Amino acid sequence: MRRVVLDFCLVLLSLHTPGVLSLSTHVAIVYPQDPVLRVGSNLTASCWVHPDLGVHASSLFWTLNGQQVPGSLYRVLSPSNLSLTLVGLNASRQTSGDNLVCHNHKGHILAGSCLYVGMPPEKPVNLTCWSRNTKDLTCGWAPGGKGETNISTQYRLKYKLRWYGTEKACEDYSHAQPYSCSITQDLHLFTPYEIWVEASNQLGRATSDVIILDILDVVTTDPPSGVLVSRVGQLEDQLSVRWEAPPALKDFLFQAKYQIRYRLEDSQDWKVMDDVGNQTSCRLAGLRPGTVYFVQVRCNPVGIYGSRKAGIWSEWSHPTAASTPHSERLMSGSCDSKSSGDSNSTLRRELKQFFGWVRKHAYGCSSMSMKLYDQWRVLMQKSHKTRNQVGSPRG
Repeated sequence: MRRVVLDFCLVLLSLHTPGVLSLSTHVAIVYPQDPVLRVGSNLTASCWVHPDLGVHASSLFWTLNGQQVPGSLYRVLSPSNLSLTLVGLNASRQTSGDNLVCHNHKGHILAGSCLYVGMPPEKPVNLTCWSRNTKDLTCGWAPGGKGETNISTQYRLKYKLRWYGTEKACEDYSHAQPYSCSITQDLHLFTPYEIWVEASNQLGRATSDVIILDILDVVTTDPPSGVLVSRVGQLEDQLSVRWEAPPALKDFLFQAKYQIRYRLEDSQDWKVMDDVGNQTSCRLAGLRPGTVYFVQVRCNPVGIYGSRKAGIWSEWSHPTAASTPHSERLMSGSCDSKSSGDSNSTLRRELKQFFGWVRKHAYGCSSMSMKLYDQWRVLMQKSHKTRNQVGSPRG
C-alpha cells in the first residue's frame, strides 16, 4: 500500500499545480495541496468529493504514509467534505514528502496531497577548500545544526575574486560527496578569493561565513609514486623505503615534505614518522625480525611559489609490503657455559640497555641516527661472535 500511495503522490505532483484543482475536473480533491510546514506545526486538511459521485463524507477515511489515521481526528463539515486535523507534525520521513491520502469506504484512492514537514537550513559550517596540483579548487562543507532539514534543501557554493571579481556559482557538484563542489575553469593564481555557501529551502535560507584564500596556499597533490620497500642487507630489524616526488608538481618551485607510516601485517595500528623531511628515502629501524610490514608515504607541497602556508597533505600511497629477515640468533640458538655465565650475563645486560637506548633514538630518518644505529649493529654482531667463541668447547 505504501509504495502505491507514494507513486500516486509523485504522479499527482507531476500533473497538477497547487491551487488550481477544482471539483469541476476531479472526482475529489485534498486541500491544501503539498503544503510546506515547520516541524511541530498543526495542519487541518479537507477532502472534497464531487456530489455526482454519490459518496457521503462520513464514509471516507484518511491514511498518512499508508497508515490509517484514527477517526477521532476527523470532522464531517458537509456531506461532501471530510476534514482532518493533525497536531504537532513530525519531520517528513523522506524529502519527497509524506503522503496524505483520502479513500472511499472500499479503500480506493480518491485524492491525496504531499506534506513537506521540516526546518529551515542553518548556517553551513566547516567550509574548507583545496587545490589538486593547482588545476582546480574543490570546497567541502557541512550543514549547520543537526544537518538534516527533512525537506529538499539546496546548497550553492559562491565565489569571487576578492577585490574586483564578480560573484559566480560553482557548477560541478559531487554526487559521491553531497556537500562539495569543484571549480575547474578560469582560476587565478596569486589572487585571493572570497568563498561562501548559501543554503535554502521553502522555509528559509542561511549563508556560511566567508573564507578568503589564495589557491597556492591550499595546494595538495597526488601521493608519491614508485614506493619501494626493501631489506637492508641481513639486518633483521630494518627496512629501506624509497619513493618518487609527485610528477604533477615537477615544474613548480616548492619544498616538499613527506610522512611515512607503517604497520604489522596482522595489525591496523599505524606508526607515523613525521621527521622524514624533504628526502625521498628513509630507513625504518627497530622492527621485528621475520615480520611483514605494510608501508605508505604521503606528500605535503610546502611553499609553492613562495607561499608561507603549511600546505595540505596528499592521500597516502597504496600500501607496499615487505618483510624483515629472520634473526640468526633465533634460527641457530645459543648456549652459554656455566664458567663464563656471570661475565656474559653482565655483558648482555649492558648491551641490552645500550640497545634499548639506541633503538629509541633511531626511529627517525636523520643520517646521524642511522649512522649511530649501524655502528651499534656492527658492535652487536662482533659481541655475538665473541660470546659464541667463549661458549664453544676447545679442542
